[in-house]
Amino acid sequence: MPEYWWVNHKQTFRQEIEGQYLWSPKRKSNGARNEFYDNMRRANPGDLVFSFANQAISYVGRVTQLAFTAPKPTEFGDTGAYWSNEGWYLPVYWVPLVPAVRPKELIEKLGPLLPTRYSPIDPISGRGHQSVYLASISKAVFETVIANTTFDAQALEFGGRNSLTFETVGDFLDEIVERRIKADLKLSDTVRKSVIQARRGQGQFRANVEAIERECRLTGITNPSLLIASHIKPWRLCSSAEERLDGMNGLLLTPDADLLFDRGFISFQDNGDVLVSPRMDHGDLYRLGFEQLARERFGLAEAPAVWRTAPFAERRHSYLNYHRSNVFIG
Repeated sequence: MPEYWWVNHKQTFRQEIEGQYLWSPKRKSNGARNEFYDNMRRANPGDLVFSFANQAISYVGRVTQLAFTAPKPTEFGDTGAYWSNEGWYLPVYWVPLVPAVRPKELIEKLGPLLPTRYSPIDPISGRGHQSVYLASISKAVFETVIANTTFDAQALEFGGRNSLTFETVGDFLDEIVERRIKADLKLSDTVRKSVIQARRGQGQFRANVEAIERECRLTGITNPSLLIASHIKPWRLCSSAEERLDGMNGLLLTPDADLLFDRGFISFQDNGDVLVSPRMDHGDLYRLGFEQLARERFGLAEAPAVWRTAPFAERRHSYLNYHRSNVFIG
């Protein structure tokens, strides 16, 4: 069953509806945690979202992918100038809600149904709370809002499955970063070429990783033809050419293991312990062939108490910490 959400996004409404996504910082400007930003990582594919802007709900969306770390969208321009440049990107497929609903006009019905804590609007006046971004709501709130409206339910259910994927959005964001690198006159031609090759795990970056790693950390496969040089801290989120080329910021992984690691379903502790996301379907993990990992994590058969690879060198700890905090889906 889906969960239900309500986003207040007057400042970024146009960009997020047209781009089929939501984006938020990870923390408040003072570094404190924010319930409404944390909700970005709690939303699951298939969840339904109301878009509230200009005192009206005019779109309903379906979450198509789990949220992931991404730079602030360039189309925001000067909007949210005080926000961090790194935040959560949540792909959402939007369809119009007709007619648009003004919560103020339904507040007698909506008020008693709204959450007592973290409500997206005032339960008495119906006005939106400016401090709220993505808020959890009940099915009753959702059904009350859509009671006298229409929307393309088929498009909502099936739309966006081919366009709004982690891979396509990631490629789009990588292209933006690559264009910036190509235009960076502070980099020599050799470094610029190496950094661009590193985007796909090639060139100098791969050589640097191979000087440290000899096999896939999850499968033990050593055949170079079957291994991908994968960044621990994602290429597009690195802050310098040095980070993008640093062999300490890389692992050799088989394609399936690379996908799990890149998407945040797998991570590592500094001592080599393998972490598995609680939101990874254990049947899928087993079918992918990670039997030892599946057995240990989900108790499918006898297994060691901890599934562990070799410990990581201290110089890799900061990269691993970044992955656990910003990529791994806890």
